Amino acid sequence: MKNLLVMKFGGTSMGTAERIKSAAALCEDAHAQRPTVVVVSAMSKVTDMLLETLRHAEGGDERGVDANLAALDAKHRDCCADLLQDLAARNTTQSLLDDILLEFSRIARGVLMLGERPPRSVDEAIAVGERLSSNLIAAYMRSRGVEAFAVNARDLVVTDAVFGNASPLMDQTREKAVNQLKPALEQRKLPVITGFNGATMDGRATTLGRGGSDFSASILASVLDASELWIWSDVDGIMSADPRLVPNAKVLDEITYREAAELAYNGAKVLHPRTLVPLMEKDIPVWSKNSFNLTAPGTRIVPETREGPIGPRAVTSMTNVALVTLDPASALLSGTKIMARSLEALAAANAEVLALTSSSYRQNFCFLIRTAELPAVIERLEATFSIELTHGYLNPIDVELDVGLLAIVGEGMKGHPGLAGRIFTAISREMVNIIAIAQGSSELTIGIVVRKDGIEKAVRAVHAECGLGN
Repeated sequence: MKNLLVMKFGGTSMGTAERIKSAAALCEDAHAQRPTVVVVSAMSKVTDMLLETLRHAEGGDERGVDANLAALDAKHRDCCADLLQDLAARNTTQSLLDDILLEFSRIARGVLMLGERPPRSVDEAIAVGERLSSNLIAAYMRSRGVEAFAVNARDLVVTDAVFGNASPLMDQTREKAVNQLKPALEQRKLPVITGFNGATMDGRATTLGRGGSDFSASILASVLDASELWIWSDVDGIMSADPRLVPNAKVLDEITYREAAELAYNGAKVLHPRTLVPLMEKDIPVWSKNSFNLTAPGTRIVPETREGPIGPRAVTSMTNVALVTLDPASALLSGTKIMARSLEALAAANAEVLALTSSSYRQNFCFLIRTAELPAVIERLEATFSIELTHGYLNPIDVELDVGLLAIVGEGMKGHPGLAGRIFTAISREMVNIIAIAQGSSELTIGIVVRKDGIEKAVRAVHAECGLGN
């Protein structure tokens, strides 16, 4: 498996028969030159359709379930017909697709009868999209003379039992992946593996969270000791800002693992936030490439960039966030203990803290989380501080939804005097008020919370001030 390449294709790169043909051509070219493993997402919008079908089922909407099942069948049947001209190959592949969709139909109708969606059943159901797409592209490549075969990652990636957001067990995954894939690679065969899913030690289906196909690819690249991971999507690479907000944003030629991880964590949508973790231990480089624009060189993600730290690298933003403030009503309460208990509540709610800041005297503090995590967080906080809230020792928990997070990221910001002042001044010139600021001692990221209606102006101002554009 020397010089092994792992390539991952996102939903838009697998979105139609034409896009699958383009992805297959890239796979065939790589496979002709070196050992290659392919990881694929579901066709675009399919995972959303699967989830919507389960919501219809949970709500007792049988008509909605039937309509979605028909739409899923038609989408993949049409794609199969476009990809495979040989009738025998088409019928064989269509039979496989029918069996997979029948499994999903049984789960959906079980949910319809129960009136609820057990997490384990959801994980098994929504991995169907990747199973369908992997069989389609593998069948197409076989029709072109390539020995490609579909593999369900459930048979390779071993995870814990956190359904919906599982984490890999790397040693067990390594054993399974090497045992199952090495013989095929040595015989010059091309595995096409489902992204996003895995299974527990005892075989229960799990998923790695939305966007987890990137994570799947990095897990496999790590356990197989790949020389590179290429992630194909519909953007030219990782950019200095969202081009929808900043017209002169540029593609970054090269960034570090830490910079890429911070950008992903703070809203950049090129990579799954956990993608880089398995790769950093082995210094496996990653390329972010555009399957729609093969002339674009893409962005290379490495342990250290060749040009060294140069200040801020990029600015990103998030608006689907909530700012939660806890304010002790009495100075007799220990702010440190309140904060510690709050963080325990956040951990119990499986929520990520995007920013955290506190005052010195009153010891009130606020933290930023994703809006989707807010209901579970508030429930946990109210349970944790029920006595303090009831007796007025703690002021009512304050939640602000009309906020956004601005994050400036760069290895070269460390020890850069005056940079923070310039950034704050640039934002203030746009008449945007800063609500909260968070920066760690690593100085890798400056997080700034502003009103949602000021986020675009703030992003453009910082991007211009730091000279990040073309």
